[in-house]
Amino acid sequence: MGRESARGVWMRLAVVVAWSVAFALVEAMVVYYLRRLFGVQYDLRFSPAGFHFPRVYLLHEQAREAATMVMLLAVGFLAGRTWWQRFAYWILAFGVWDIAYYMWLWVLLRWPSSLGDRDLLFLIPGEWWAPVWHPVLASCVFIAVAVLILLTTRRA
Repeated sequence: MGRESARGVWMRLAVVVAWSVAFALVEAMVVYYLRRLFGVQYDLRFSPAGFHFPRVYLLHEQAREAATMVMLLAVGFLAGRTWWQRFAYWILAFGVWDIAYYMWLWVLLRWPSSLGDRDLLFLIPGEWWAPVWHPVLASCVFIAVAVLILLTTRRA
């Protein structure tokens, strides 16, 4: 097989990035609405100290998080032509999505105020709390590794 043109690789990369940024807005809007609704229903101020995701909604939110992972995997599978490319596009989508998610949260909520703010990262299998810089750093590594893989595996 021949090699995919550099233009084709960059076009796929641009489409995956655009999809990831748009999907991040959808996810940030979910958090925006949840914070508003939970704030009213539970009189929450959303400080990490003592907050636990309301159990009545936990299974629903875990299902949404699982669906998010499926969608990120699907975009990688659809964009890549080889298994390495599929992996690369998946981690690219994940990394861009996660960074854009925090950027959208800042636009919508003016939060996080710093990369040191603690966040509830995932609810699967349980609550994962960490400073925002942890997922942002991991996402930067994902993006860098994805670009390296795509530059070395441009086979059609």
